[in-house]
Amino acid sequence: MLNRINDLLNRLLLILSGTAILALMLLATGNVALRIFDAPFRGVYEIVSFLGAIGIAFALAATQRRRGHIVVDIFSSRYPVRLRRFVDAFSAAISAAFFGVISRQIMIWGTRILSSGEVSETLKIIYHPFVYSVAAGFALLALTCLLDIPRSLGKVKETKR
Repeated sequence: MLNRINDLLNRLLLILSGTAILALMLLATGNVALRIFDAPFRGVYEIVSFLGAIGIAFALAATQRRRGHIVVDIFSSRYPVRLRRFVDAFSAAISAAFFGVISRQIMIWGTRILSSGEVSETLKIIYHPFVYSVAAGFALLALTCLLDIPRSLGKVKETKR
């Protein structure tokens, strides 16, 4: 059940990530095109930064689920299968804890921004929702790493992606 929820959330955030990257590209391209006519958008740098953060954070968990990150296994590829599974599970546990802490710290930072009423410099828009979105992306990455532990040990069969 938890794996299904994780897969659903991964798909949803991946769609939102793609949408953010598409909007980022359209905005940046439009801004470059309008510079020719000496009429660029105001505050593009801020919006592109926010969209880039969302695009990356929302794609992290889905990339982890698909094993799309770089893995350096110079030594571990030579380990016996049982030891390699244990090392992978241990690595997933450490990663889950690490990304859980990162998510919590980003959430605390977002709460500070919210309580202080801080806004972006140029456009004066509230940006704590973007910070909370990044925290959510890391929280889902932590959950995905946590669910990788039984998969690494061979206790759970892979679901179709």
